Amino acid sequence: MSNDCQAGTCSSKEKRESFLEKPNQMSKIKKVIGIASGKGGVGKSLVTGMLAVSLNKKGYKTGILDADITGPSIPKMFGISQKVHASELGIFPEKTKDGINIMSINLILEKEDDPVIWRGPILAGTVKQFWTEVMWGELDFLFIDLPPGTGDVPLTVFQSIPLDGIIIVTSPQELVSLIVKKAYNMAASMNIPVLGTVENMSYLKCPDCAKEIKLFGESKIEETAKSLNIPLLDRIPIDPEIASLADKGTFEQLQNGYLDNTVKTIEEKFIKK
Repeated sequence: MSNDCQAGTCSSKEKRESFLEKPNQMSKIKKVIGIASGKGGVGKSLVTGMLAVSLNKKGYKTGILDADITGPSIPKMFGISQKVHASELGIFPEKTKDGINIMSINLILEKEDDPVIWRGPILAGTVKQFWTEVMWGELDFLFIDLPPGTGDVPLTVFQSIPLDGIIIVTSPQELVSLIVKKAYNMAASMNIPVLGTVENMSYLKCPDCAKEIKLFGESKIEETAKSLNIPLLDRIPIDPEIASLADKGTFEQLQNGYLDNTVKTIEEKFIKK
């Protein structure tokens, strides 16, 4: 640590870099993107899964680190129930049918419905191990499904893992401004770029007349995003097919363009020159 940091005058970027952990020696990850929110139940896992699937279908090698230790849902979405194995070099992530690498606490627990009753430091340490001990192999993108809020686990991810950016997920409710600003302010305080925000459950399309029904009223996300100078990337409707595929564990069969602009933004920022 620099003398400035010891004196308490170094920048937040310098402080973050001093906490960064190296990935497993068998990991070669080009870009790491966190999926975050200021509250739970807005669809972070949904967006994480959709991005991993969409980019995988475009030929990129993708992986998902499920950092939501107390509420993991990624393995269920992709129909993965077998437990991970390890060697002297590290832990092997499980793979989906289409080759997406997955690591989640549910792939370690004896029973997937066993509760994880751990205190914050143990939760945070487990997520750190998913970064340092898992042999992710060669990935173009690793997506991290973060737990909600700004507690121990998100803080550990922000400090310990070299995030290239985060995407904030929200829903069209009156609390949207507070939700987005909490996640944005946490990222900004640690000099982590916010790539934009995605609104989930934005509307319901009537199956008979195709009219868009705003179940939660008029959204405020455009004003909030504009006030923070971040783009509104996409809006995802309430679509029963998405929930059905996730429940069946066949999420890779998903075919829609709900996150096309988000995928395009990721490609333009990190791939295309």
